[in-house]
Amino acid sequence: MTNSSKDTVAFANTELAADSAAYVEALYEQYMADSQSVSKEWQDYFATYRQDDDAPHNAIKEQFLLLARNQSGLTAKSSDSSVEHHPKQMAVQALISAYRRRGHRKANLDPLGLHPRPEVEDLTLAFHGLAESDLDTTFPTNDLAIGKSEAKLREIIEILERVYCQSIGYEYMHVFQGAEKRWIENYIESNHGHIKFDKDKKLEILERLTAAEGLEKYLARKYTGVKRFGLEGGESFIPAVHEMVQRAGTHGSKEVVIGMAHRGRLNLLVNILGKKPSDLFDEFDGKVQPVNGSGDVKYHNGFSSNVMTPGGEMHLALAFNPSHLEIVSPVLQGSVRARQARRSEKYGLQIDNSTVLPLVVHGDAALAGQGVNQETFQMSQTRAYKTGGTVHIVINNQVGFTTSRIEDARSTEYCTDVAKMVHAPILHVNGDDPEAVVFASQLAVDYRREFGKDVMLDIFCYRRNGHNESDEPSATQPLMYAVIKKLPTTRAQYVEQLVQEGIITHEQGAKLEDDYRELLDRGEFVAGGLVSEPNTELFVDWKPYLGHDLQDDWETGVDIEKLKSYGRAMAKIPEGFTLQRQVAKVVEQRLAMQTGEEPLNWGAAETLAYASLAAEGSLVRITGEDVGRGTFSHRHSELYNMNDGSMYIPLQHITKDQARFATYNSLLSEEAVLAFEYGYATTVPNALIIWEAQFGDFVNGAQVVIDQFISSGETKWQRVCGLTMLLPHGFEGQGPEHSSARLERFLQLCAEDNMQVITPTTPAQIFHALRRQVVRPIRKPLIVMSPKSLLRHPLATSNLEELASGKFETVLPEIDSINHEQVTRLVLCGGKVYYDLLDQRRKLGQEHIAIVRIEQLYPLPEERILAEIDKYPNLEEIMWAQEEPLNQGAWYYLAPELFRMVVPAPTKAKIITPSARPAAAAPATGSPKLHTEQQKALIAEALGVTVEALK
Repeated sequence: MTNSSKDTVAFANTELAADSAAYVEALYEQYMADSQSVSKEWQDYFATYRQDDDAPHNAIKEQFLLLARNQSGLTAKSSDSSVEHHPKQMAVQALISAYRRRGHRKANLDPLGLHPRPEVEDLTLAFHGLAESDLDTTFPTNDLAIGKSEAKLREIIEILERVYCQSIGYEYMHVFQGAEKRWIENYIESNHGHIKFDKDKKLEILERLTAAEGLEKYLARKYTGVKRFGLEGGESFIPAVHEMVQRAGTHGSKEVVIGMAHRGRLNLLVNILGKKPSDLFDEFDGKVQPVNGSGDVKYHNGFSSNVMTPGGEMHLALAFNPSHLEIVSPVLQGSVRARQARRSEKYGLQIDNSTVLPLVVHGDAALAGQGVNQETFQMSQTRAYKTGGTVHIVINNQVGFTTSRIEDARSTEYCTDVAKMVHAPILHVNGDDPEAVVFASQLAVDYRREFGKDVMLDIFCYRRNGHNESDEPSATQPLMYAVIKKLPTTRAQYVEQLVQEGIITHEQGAKLEDDYRELLDRGEFVAGGLVSEPNTELFVDWKPYLGHDLQDDWETGVDIEKLKSYGRAMAKIPEGFTLQRQVAKVVEQRLAMQTGEEPLNWGAAETLAYASLAAEGSLVRITGEDVGRGTFSHRHSELYNMNDGSMYIPLQHITKDQARFATYNSLLSEEAVLAFEYGYATTVPNALIIWEAQFGDFVNGAQVVIDQFISSGETKWQRVCGLTMLLPHGFEGQGPEHSSARLERFLQLCAEDNMQVITPTTPAQIFHALRRQVVRPIRKPLIVMSPKSLLRHPLATSNLEELASGKFETVLPEIDSINHEQVTRLVLCGGKVYYDLLDQRRKLGQEHIAIVRIEQLYPLPEERILAEIDKYPNLEEIMWAQEEPLNQGAWYYLAPELFRMVVPAPTKAKIITPSARPAAAAPATGSPKLHTEQQKALIAEALGVTVEALK
């Protein structure tokens, strides 16, 4: 430390230095955000430490601790004796900073009062070297946003107590940006801790509380003991959502998309979204049966409606959600992003996030416990998944099913601590103070609008009836429910407050209850502001995509001259854009392929599919961990300048009026990212939405998305989805973790034409399969067992004419000129193993064996398979060949189907046997030697020879 800097900070007497690290750090953060906001002395001092914008704060704290340890060497050298430089003033500033940081730990958050909180030491006078004798001393307030430049310490503390230690506990000092922190401070400090609502606002809050409590009471009487996951104990949630919707409308938002789990869902449906109570009662009475498919329980179902707000008409949508509680969060984000893009002209590169507000409702135990929340938070500011910030609400029951001890439920003080990873402000609020809940709701929506980032509203409440209405909660939480039984409801407490304020009488409060109950008795709408004839201008009409036979054939060829023009467009590189040497060679070779000079490989055909769809006006969106280049370096849809690292995407420059092509390398997530893309695909029909796994087995990390949404979303909720999943699959000797995309799991889930599972083996096949997803007016998930070695296999090529005409072929016949009369063995297969079989069959000269590829495993093309079998009149046996172990892959799915199809048929073929690796617990061996031996063995078995006979 230089002598001059010593002089600069000599006024920082060691009375302060030892106890004020928190204050100094806060002051330093303020300086980093705006150097002019602190005094000249502090500017000079901090400038000696400021190396860059990421300079650690610890250096500042360590220096002041050093000053404390060496106090004998310091004397005050400032000639200014004003209170601004007095140690007491510094202590007051440290106290203000402590309230901002730690006031939430003293706030009255728990309506049950079951967990007394220890004294917060740094909120005491003594901790900062202050005493009661200082309370009537006047100090400058500096950056305390209370509208006056100085105040007595007593008044300062009273204001800080009202702002930070009442019914709302603010956690925001972890927010990285100083401007955001100052905005929050001004928002909450400027009213001196007084929430000022006029009479009309208070009556509005009471009306929403009456609706929330009234519906639960009505259902409890009418359907005693029936499971409904009621909102009793958390009724303030309804005024909170109502306020958020109305305030978002004031800000110009046109849609609010809501995702939530079970608790309070029926209440939200009726009292916010406007579901007709009589329709809900019919569901309870069992009068509503699913029109198609299985349907789902009433507390999983979604809903949509339009309501009026001060800013105009607002569309509300509640997402469908299974019992995997938090998985709806990324699904909702995908739907929101698609809606925002839809409201941006031509899916423009600039998406207006302000038009659609995502609102996600969590349970406390689920928020803290389920890792998909971490993944979703991590997505929130990334290019591919940004939605302009999400407003989160926690219905904090303070218990998860029967787990209420914090040491069992989580390892952090609050269930919301996971949100700190993205610097989201957290507003803890006592659910029995509905005005505080509404104020915090306003702050949450305003913050999201101002900064486009996530914000969390944590409503501390309780469950009056346990996990569900058939539960007896006192068996596991006796003390909690002893308190709950004696506690008046939130509405009852608020009525008493308004009576004391002279706003209503008890009789008027009772009449509100009676009026609401009468509406329910008549089954009439109870949500306010519903629009009877909504504006459908931006609604998506899904009817053209319904009611088609999934087996239908659709021509998907593209004029050959157009294909050539797309190839030339993709080969145009901006002037001065220097490509890496191997990439330049790929671009050069691909141009020759895409203009018909050379056969097409996989990447050339795949990118032509994307180019043609974008040119025809369909959005193409591809995400995954390495999709720009492709995990196996086959795609190269993103090109990088070797000089400056800039990126160029040729597929965005096919034609002047093309639709958007978007490719994003995702964060290292499968569950949240796949869920996001599912939500996106269910919202935009005229699009090709693709998620590609880095390796096919990575899809294991997203199994809940496959089980609960992709495979069953249509039958449960009638949610049509055209999502495409590219899953690299093939036994290449890379061990158990990089061989199998678990084909057998997908086939086990297949029923009711719910999705398509294909194993394409040629570039033309992937071209037509991708185009079929969009050109055909059918939207079903497409699962592609995508190749690895076939990306560059010398036999896996196609010509431009195959792309210009034709369609995706569900079955590919024998390609060699074999005399059908001589064939006695037919080998059916799919995927990479075909080329190994073909190679050995040719080397061995086996004219009696035909090889047919089943390119679509579900829906199984029975007629096409039987037509191939019928070509061979002297057939004696049919083999199914697969690389996967016998207990995996397609065999267990295909065997009963083949027996059903073939054995009764008028053919001599009565033997149907598999050729596969031995049944195994793991998908593949980790030994390259054993892998090769197994591969040879299954090829030999399929061709009816010994391993030694293979060439």
